[in-house]
Amino acid sequence: MTIAALEALTFGLGRLVEAAADAGHRLCLLTGDRDVYRHELAHLDPGALDIVDVDTHDAGACAAALSAVPDLSGLINSTDTWSVPGADLAAKFGLPGPDPTAVRLLRDKSRVRALLHERGLSASRAVAVPAQVSSAAEILREVGLPAVLKDSAGTSSRNVWPVRDERQLRTALAEASRRAFNGQLFAERFFSGPVYSAETLGWQGETKLLGVLSRQMSPEPSVREEAAAFPVAFPLAELGRIEEWAGRVLSAAGHDSGFAHVEFVLTADGPELVEINRRIGGALVGEALCRALGTNVYDALVDTALGHRPALLDAVTTGSAPGPATAFVLVYPDRPGTLTGWTGLDGLAAFPGSPEWYPTAVPGRRVQHLNDQRGCTGIVLAEAETAELALHRALSAAGSIRPTVEADEDRE
Repeated sequence: MTIAALEALTFGLGRLVEAAADAGHRLCLLTGDRDVYRHELAHLDPGALDIVDVDTHDAGACAAALSAVPDLSGLINSTDTWSVPGADLAAKFGLPGPDPTAVRLLRDKSRVRALLHERGLSASRAVAVPAQVSSAAEILREVGLPAVLKDSAGTSSRNVWPVRDERQLRTALAEASRRAFNGQLFAERFFSGPVYSAETLGWQGETKLLGVLSRQMSPEPSVREEAAAFPVAFPLAELGRIEEWAGRVLSAAGHDSGFAHVEFVLTADGPELVEINRRIGGALVGEALCRALGTNVYDALVDTALGHRPALLDAVTTGSAPGPATAFVLVYPDRPGTLTGWTGLDGLAAFPGSPEWYPTAVPGRRVQHLNDQRGCTGIVLAEAETAELALHRALSAAGSIRPTVEADEDRE
């Protein structure tokens, strides 16, 4: 029997191969660019999985590829970009999967915000506006300041502008007018407070909080992610409130089964949603979950794809993490240009926490976008007894790594 994956997150493919095998299935990856998984594939035995090279943006080509998969039992979709096509394909082939209508709702951040506001779960409205400077008056009238402008279907913190005054608002709208959007531009209130992610697993409306991930963001106006740590040591009562809130938010948005990565701001008045991702968190969140919970959480991804209640729901107690805490730091260059390598990698072993290097780019790649995650060249992960200590260790180790970049003027 075979389980197919319509693309996957950059890291975690090896864990997914193992989970599929443990369930008695072989994994088949449909991908339009296997180079995305170069780090994972380099650590897998040749032939550990089947790879089908196909234009994954072409629904017809994907359907044809899936038709050729022998004994297809399930379809895994663990990304935002392919969530809607994946849901449609699962329905087309009669495989277990989410309601495509609910998935379409979750991919529209503007609709999710409006729905939560309507149901009393968010203090902010969502106001869709044209990407032009003349929209400033409507935003000031309907949302006020501070505000956030964002792409309703954006990913990786692209096309996000926090604005605190009218000058910033007009500058952001002028910049937005020159950008391409996956969805449409909309405005919502800016919520003040630290950013976290509730990592949850659900089944038919039951939601279990696996833990909370801290999120360290860059100084404004950039909104790129700098570091994260898991699991945050909240008091049990606070974890219970976050679990209850996340369950209500996911229920309102129509997500009743599978993993969810619920980003929120912990304001003075309680949690306020940033966005919902119906998947395991990106970067190294999946690895952090596996280590902290002492199990391969991708087993639950396979269970869900096969239409089974995940055993992980009964194995985890909220607030309990038998394994080590982890933290990871994203490493960005200080200028755009062509990546030529890194200095400091050979010294990582000298740092505490058993730091590991996970490259996200290869020498020769042009690095252009430094204000969001597209500029990340690699990630340093470290362990400790608590998320706080792990973060200190990861920051220390990552501080010794420097991407070397050849600027365009250096080539002249």
